[in-house]
Amino acid sequence: MSLSLFRIDPLRRLLGAALLCCAALAGAASAAPTAPAPLPLPRGLSLGAAVEGITEYRLANGLQVLLVPDASKPTTTVNLTYRVGSRHENYGETGMAHLLEHLIFKGTPKNPNVWAEFSQRGLRANGTTWFDRTNYFASFAANEANLQWFLSWHADAMVNSFIAKKDLDTEMTVVRNEMESGENSPGRILYQKTLSAMYDWHAYGKDTIGARADVENVDIGRLQAFYRRYYQPDNATLIVSGQFDPAKVLAVVAREFGRIPKPQRALPRLYTLDAAQDGERSVTLRRVGGTPLLYAAYHLPPAAHPDFAAAELLSLVLGDGSSGRLQKQLVEAGLAAAIGADTLALHDPGVAIFVAQPGPQHELARAREALIATVEGFAAEPVREEELNRARAQWLKAWDQTFSNPEKVGIALSDSVAQGDWRLFFLLRDRVEQASAADLQRVATERLLPANRTLATYLPTEAPKRAPAPAAVDVAAQFQGFKPRAAEATAAAFDTRPEALDRATTRGRLPGGLRYALLPKPTRGAAVQARLTLRYGTLDSLKGQGEVPGFVAALLDKGTPTLSRAQIQDRLLALKTELAISGQDGAVTLALQSKRDTLPEALALVGQLLREASFPPTVLEELRAQALAQIESQRQDPEARVEQALARHGNPYPRDDPRHAASFDESVADLQALKVEDLRAFHRRFYGASHGEFSAVGDFDPEAVRSALARALDGWASAEPQARIPLPAVPVAPARLVERTPDKQNATLSVRLSGLALTDLHADYPALLVGNQILGLGGSARLWKRIREKEGLSYSVVSFFQWNPVDANASWKAEAIFAPQNLAKVEAGFREEVARLLKDGITPAELEETRKGLLAARALRRAQDAQLAASLSSQLLLERSFATEAAVDAAIAGLTVEQVNAALRRWLQPERFVVAVGGDFKD
Repeated sequence: MSLSLFRIDPLRRLLGAALLCCAALAGAASAAPTAPAPLPLPRGLSLGAAVEGITEYRLANGLQVLLVPDASKPTTTVNLTYRVGSRHENYGETGMAHLLEHLIFKGTPKNPNVWAEFSQRGLRANGTTWFDRTNYFASFAANEANLQWFLSWHADAMVNSFIAKKDLDTEMTVVRNEMESGENSPGRILYQKTLSAMYDWHAYGKDTIGARADVENVDIGRLQAFYRRYYQPDNATLIVSGQFDPAKVLAVVAREFGRIPKPQRALPRLYTLDAAQDGERSVTLRRVGGTPLLYAAYHLPPAAHPDFAAAELLSLVLGDGSSGRLQKQLVEAGLAAAIGADTLALHDPGVAIFVAQPGPQHELARAREALIATVEGFAAEPVREEELNRARAQWLKAWDQTFSNPEKVGIALSDSVAQGDWRLFFLLRDRVEQASAADLQRVATERLLPANRTLATYLPTEAPKRAPAPAAVDVAAQFQGFKPRAAEATAAAFDTRPEALDRATTRGRLPGGLRYALLPKPTRGAAVQARLTLRYGTLDSLKGQGEVPGFVAALLDKGTPTLSRAQIQDRLLALKTELAISGQDGAVTLALQSKRDTLPEALALVGQLLREASFPPTVLEELRAQALAQIESQRQDPEARVEQALARHGNPYPRDDPRHAASFDESVADLQALKVEDLRAFHRRFYGASHGEFSAVGDFDPEAVRSALARALDGWASAEPQARIPLPAVPVAPARLVERTPDKQNATLSVRLSGLALTDLHADYPALLVGNQILGLGGSARLWKRIREKEGLSYSVVSFFQWNPVDANASWKAEAIFAPQNLAKVEAGFREEVARLLKDGITPAELEETRKGLLAARALRRAQDAQLAASLSSQLLLERSFATEAAVDAAIAGLTVEQVNAALRRWLQPERFVVAVGGDFKD
């Protein structure tokens, strides 16, 4: 669980992916949209702008309210955005916005135990801090009582939060631990130092987490004043999206927020802007472990500026991992293992960052030269129409997927609010649609210049060419001529109770053997989630295959005899389909996010990729380099080292067994041994559609989808027998494992109890779910309250069961991160809480609170279409239905304290624990 997301991985779009290695209802959904009838407004509320189904209201005290009703999923998301972030911090105040994000969750006199309330009500809640805003949000199964409570809590927290010295003191070590967690990542720190070098005066040069000295020495009076200044209704936007009654929500908002008086203070006017950068800048970071990493960063206009759309598209032209210029000029040319790109859409002038990660076999200097030459090479190689069209399609697909999801759109609007106006969310889309190749070319030649770059050494130039001077944008003026589009048709409500899901699902089997489950339901934007899993091989036939199965899966969408990798991605873009492929020994899974009208064609493409994959040698080398680079970065990472130590401890299987846990060196050897011929031979020998499952959930025609699937896989039989690889329980000796990782500021503790003779059909399963929730899962868990809240030792502490649905072989695991010097305290706190639980047991109050929260969370998961698709696929494999889930729900509802305590004492055995720690521990 995270209380803050200050962009630990700022290169979120591309770099992370590069481095890791019903007919009537459907007819109603496609009807022409009609504007909703105006709502009667409670006293004190006025009506504002309405754009594409989003309606703005405002209270007399200044609170802005956005309602985004969508009944297609029985979930509600509430997001409250304050227009305050690290940009608003003064000298000595860095990190204040982020500290407040933590302290708001410490409660008020009326609501003193916020995280416990969230868990008991089944709320999936969080908060984030960024340069221009702080936001607090929660998603939950649609429930009027929970919605009213969460809105009332927000109103209460806005003006009545404790912000107390005692809470600051206990939270301080948690915030420091969060800092240290970020400091473990060289890429994260290099990003921070890049921004610091780019900005001379503007607060964007200061990281949102704040300076350690400012955070550790913060004055509680100044922090309280900061809270009173910015946490006010005239500086906030409340966004409610998903399934709810708008009239009732407005009534609650008017009652709960309307009683807060309009502030008398005036918010400070921020006007600092840096001058145009007038020469190349550089920054170097040296630390232990990891692999080389290069950033080339350039100043951009604010997100509201008309040129920002072109900058977004340029980022994709350069940084797309399939066909972008950096991919071709660095990765495919053998100069780097991975590339990436990102733009920061901010209220004031922002940044574009382009990334290259050379592997151990690459020359750093050549990678640096190629990165700069490619990013700054538009004068020699202008933007082509096909590049623009591909980038535009990618950007619009991502925007459409966000806007189609009621849980995501409410949160996405936060950044637009912070940039100056929530309608920028739509204006930017329109500008992306209208951008021309000439627009991209102009912005590239104005902005992607040596003098505007932070990477290389400064060189005097006789006639320097500088980027346009940064300037503020009149956001209101940008909307002259802006015409909102008609709102999308709303989708009908859908019943997600287990018995209703089973009634709505059609199950069957194709002639070739593949089983399918189809669940048509209304969705916003006619979205569909589908999942195809093919199963192959046996324990004996899969021995000695090493990394081959995983790489076969990874290369399935990288080329066929008639389609290149770029053409495959273009085809997926045209079909408005997102495809993710994952593989493991014995199975390959393809997850699709598509549309009603394009899913049949997408399935045809999937069939082509599966049957005709060509396994290009150049792509194999690219993925091999990425995997090798990742292993090198993991060798000094505490979490990776601990995970490997735990996986290998007590693993009885020989090197050629697919259940063997490989060491880093063994993985390197397997990677180096990979040959294209091995991948092609494996594909011919094992792949086919005789064994597997397909599921689809969303707005689709069941017969059209079933027919398309049958055509795509017709006649494709598996040549080899197939049988599930058994995973029997294996005795594991208790141990304490220590992995030392020098120069790492964050440490990790992981405890594992393996070989429990349990499946998720065992009579103790419901009791163990509840018992573990009380111990270590959620905001009211004992481990959280002891180690996180009371002692402030860890930013994250959690425990959970890992269940095997077939073999009686479950495991229990607990994890925490912390500063290395706090190891003894963290370990002692963990052991004492486990011992207290087993000795004293749980209380009736804990049982009742946890039961309610767990049942609400299970209902929320059944409202997620992707989760439903995965559940249906698993049910096909296990020959189950949602009746199994209903039975578990009923068992949870009927649990007694004695049953939970007996199950915990029966299975949670501290004498069998394997404890592993990793970090820079001093002797």
